[in-house]
Amino acid sequence: MKVLDRYLIDEYLGNLLLIILSLVSLFLIIDFFEKFRMFLSNHATFGQIGSYFLFRLPMMVSQMLPAAILLASLVTCGYLSRHNEITAMKANGISLYRIALPVLTIAVMTSLLIFFLSEWVTPYTNDKAENIRLVEVQKRTSMGSFKQDQIWYRGQKGIYNFRLFDARTGTLHGITIHYLDRKMNLVMRLDAERGEWTEGRWLFHNILLTRFNDGAFPVLSKMRQQIVDLPERPSDFQVVQKDVAAMGYIELKRYIRKLQTEGYDATRYIVELHGKIAFSLVSIILAVIGFSFPLRSERSGGIAQGIGAGLVIGFSYWLVYAFGMSLGRSGTLPPFIAAWFANILFVAASILLMGRVKT
Repeated sequence: MKVLDRYLIDEYLGNLLLIILSLVSLFLIIDFFEKFRMFLSNHATFGQIGSYFLFRLPMMVSQMLPAAILLASLVTCGYLSRHNEITAMKANGISLYRIALPVLTIAVMTSLLIFFLSEWVTPYTNDKAENIRLVEVQKRTSMGSFKQDQIWYRGQKGIYNFRLFDARTGTLHGITIHYLDRKMNLVMRLDAERGEWTEGRWLFHNILLTRFNDGAFPVLSKMRQQIVDLPERPSDFQVVQKDVAAMGYIELKRYIRKLQTEGYDATRYIVELHGKIAFSLVSIILAVIGFSFPLRSERSGGIAQGIGAGLVIGFSYWLVYAFGMSLGRSGTLPPFIAAWFANILFVAASILLMGRVKT
């Protein structure tokens, strides 16, 4: 490794570490005050509060890393440009692409780290954090589990099995309820296509009811729709349902394949699947933008200008990314285009910026 590479890496990593610590600290403070009333009203202990935010840290780091990469690139390159160090390097025959190589290498490694965190770390830590918030602090009873991409729930009426629970609309899909007597014998089974929470009650559609009588054949009956008396509310199933953000890429891909096989619409999940890859690669794009943006003028730059530009660029990316994802979830755009919409625009912007820089 050349002396120049070590110098650039030291400068860049120093700024990156400072920025990521600042962003995560800000995230923690905001998140703490948002949930302070909830912790206080439920008499949460210091241990529960500390454990909750400790398990939230990997998610915060993975969310803040792309913004930190952008800001570190802007600040580092702006500082070097303002003090004529970029000019000195170019005067010695070093291409701008060669100067940017250490920064881009770190950005690639950061993208791999983001994917690693989202695949193997944050699904586990998010589950632990939600369990602390819902079960330990809010005292909700977790009577079910999310296994084999299905929800199994031990309810007051029996054992419930759902293929899919949409927490946004409070809708159940692929419902099977096993009604048991006190001796745990199966007395009735209810199968329904879907169930909707309307006016404080469950309305099930396309129902097949099977009654098991001692020593007799099962009695079948079909109903197009009917109000079903279940004491559980949608919020009870949210404790069990695994959020898409808490799933890794492989787990989500398996879940999508299962939904498609069973005939359910998996569009919004496919969008989220592509979004996981698109988001993990954004660090490279933002690093290119962050490195080339201050070089429009050799004497431009500085910490204040770098931070200001970073906020504008970062906010613009999040706005475009969220807009594209919402279009994908609604079916307006194909899932791949929707998830990569922001990346495509910012790749074009990075190419345009690099093309205007004298290398």
